[in-house]
Amino acid sequence: MEARMTSPANPDVTAAIGKLYRVMHSGGVDASVLELVHLRISQINGCSPCVFAGVTAAKKRGETDERLHNVVTWRETPFFTEPERAALALAEAATRVQDGAEGVTDEIWAAAAEHFDEQQLSAIILDVALTNFFNRVNRAVREQAGKTW
Repeated sequence: MEARMTSPANPDVTAAIGKLYRVMHSGGVDASVLELVHLRISQINGCSPCVFAGVTAAKKRGETDERLHNVVTWRETPFFTEPERAALALAEAATRVQDGAEGVTDEIWAAAAEHFDEQQLSAIILDVALTNFFNRVNRAVREQAGKTW
């Protein structure tokens, strides 16, 4: 499969996204949690370039292969903390709305709110939104895995 576009990025969009990323990363959430959220959403959406870039970024931050290989099965493994599990559950629920799932339930929100304050929850939700945005753009233009941004 080949990419449909060689350079889909508009400089104004790129600048706006950069601003959103700065806000997200200043929200007080550990960057490794944001990386796990990004990776799990990208797995759900089947976005190979985002999975590739997410794994690469997480490894640069010191993430282990053991945990990265098990993000897809985070519920069944002992490798994740309760805050990470709460963030992953929130991310999945917010992403899977297209599947007809009920979305973020009060129970899922309450579990996340036990570990994250409002500013941190906002950062996680922004991570979810941006990742879903990139997953959809990449799938539409058939962006190929192998790049990091």
